[in-house]
Amino acid sequence: MKNYKIFSLFALIFVVTQSCDNSDLELVNPNALIPETYFANEEQIKSAVNASYAQNQVNALYGRLLFYMYDNMGQDNSPNPQQEANKVTYNNFTFDSSNNEIAEYWNSCFRGINKANFVISNIDRINAIQESELAQDIKNKYIAEARFLRGHYYFLLVTRFGGVPLYESLRDESESTIGLPRSTEDQVYDLIIDDFRFAADNLFLRDQEVTGRATKGAALAYLGKALLYQEQYAEAYDAFDAITGYDLEQSYFDNFKEETEHGIESLFEIEFDRALGTSTKWDSNVNGEGFNESTFRGQDYGVLDWFNVYPSQDLLDEYEEGDIRSAENFYFVGDTYADGNGGGVIEESDLSTTAGIRPAGWRKYQNYYRRNAEEQESSINFKVIRYADVLLMKAEAANETSRTPEAIDLINRVRDRAGLDDIQDNLSQTQVFDAIVHERKVELAGEQVRFNDIVRWGISNTELAGTGFQQGKHELWPIPDREISSNESITQADQNSGY
Repeated sequence: MKNYKIFSLFALIFVVTQSCDNSDLELVNPNALIPETYFANEEQIKSAVNASYAQNQVNALYGRLLFYMYDNMGQDNSPNPQQEANKVTYNNFTFDSSNNEIAEYWNSCFRGINKANFVISNIDRINAIQESELAQDIKNKYIAEARFLRGHYYFLLVTRFGGVPLYESLRDESESTIGLPRSTEDQVYDLIIDDFRFAADNLFLRDQEVTGRATKGAALAYLGKALLYQEQYAEAYDAFDAITGYDLEQSYFDNFKEETEHGIESLFEIEFDRALGTSTKWDSNVNGEGFNESTFRGQDYGVLDWFNVYPSQDLLDEYEEGDIRSAENFYFVGDTYADGNGGGVIEESDLSTTAGIRPAGWRKYQNYYRRNAEEQESSINFKVIRYADVLLMKAEAANETSRTPEAIDLINRVRDRAGLDDIQDNLSQTQVFDAIVHERKVELAGEQVRFNDIVRWGISNTELAGTGFQQGKHELWPIPDREISSNESITQADQNSGY
C-alpha cells in the first residue's frame, strides 16, 4: 500500500527551477509566484518543500538515467552487444563533456537545490507565522527538510564532479550575472555536512513523521555517509551510532517490492506511484524536465522483452555458495516469474543476446509480470539509504577507529540474513576491510553505490581493470560543455582533469 505520496503537481507548475545552463534557467517569475506573499501558511510551506522532493523523480535522476549511469560504471552491469550506445559509454568510460545525460544530471540537481533554497531563503517569512497557527518545531522541520534535500542534491553533485558552484540562496532575475565559480570539494562537503547536521537536529523521528518525508534517521545516515567519504571516521561512527528505530527486514527481497515499502529497513526512499501518472517518460531525456510518478528502471533492467543492461559475470561470481541474495537479486534460466497470464519459466531464449546467452537478468526492483510496452514503468519506490547500508558503513567507520571486533559483529548481522556463516572473529583490520568491500558489493548490488565505493577506497586499479577507466580522470565526470559555455564564472581551465 502507498501510505503517503509526496504529491508533485505543485512541482509541475513551480516556477523556481535552477540550472547553471542559461538556456535552461527559469528564474523567479513575479507574476506567477511572489515569495513575499507566498509563505503564509503550512500548506504553502509544505508545497514548496514538496517541489524539491519531486525533483528526484525526473528522468535524469531516479526516474531513469541515474540507475544505469552508476551501475554501469561500477561494473554491476555488463557491457551488452544489444545495449543502447549511450549506456555503453559508462561501462567503458568513453563519455566526455558533450554528454547530454551528464549535463541533465548536473542541471537536474541544481534545479532541486534551487527549489530547496526557495524555502531556505524565506526562513524569516516562515518564522513570522504566528505560533498559534504553526508551532516552531513544525516550522523548523520544514526548513530542515529543505536543507536535507539541498544536502542530498549537493552530495549527488560532489561525488560525480568534485567541486561545484555553491548556491546557498535563491537565484532571481535581479542578479546582474548568472553563475558562480566552482567551489572546492571540501567547501561543498562542508555545506553538505552542515545541512545534514541541521536536518538531524530538527527533523522528526521515523514514528513521528508522515511516511515518505525525510526523518532524523535519514539525516543522520546521510551525515555519516558524507563524513565517511571525507574520512572523518570518528564523527561518521557517532552519526551512525545515533540512529535508532530501524532494523533489517526479515526478508531481503522485501526491500524491493511495492507491497513492503517504507519498512523497518528504509531510511530514505524516492516516491513513485504509477496511478498518479507517467509524465514524460521518453521526452524528458531531452531536457531533463517532467516529473515521473513511475520509475522507468524496469525497462532498462527488465529480464524479458526489452532489456538494455544485465548483471556482470564478475558480480555474479562474487556471491558465496548459499547466499540467498543471489536468487533474490537475479533471474536465472529455469526460474519462474508471474504475469497477468499466470507466469512462466525463464528460458535460454529469454536471456539471449547477439553474443550468446546472458548469465542472468535483474530481479531486484522488478515487478513480477512480463514487461510489455505498456508495463515498462512501475510504482516501486527506490531506497536511497537502507539500514543494511548503514550497518556496513558503521562497520567501516568502526574498523577505522580501533573497533574492529564491533565491525565484525556488524558485518555478521548482514550476513546472517543472507544465510551465511559468520566471518572469523580474529580477523585483522585489513581483512575486515576486505570483508566490508565484499559485503557491500553483494548486499547493495544494483543500488548505485559500488562505483563511489571503488573511487573513495582507491581500488580502481583492480576493480576496474580492463574497462577503460583511467586513474586521475574517470573518478569524476566532466563539467558539461553547456555549463562552461553559459556560466561566465567557469572556463575550460576549470574543467576536471583529463577532459
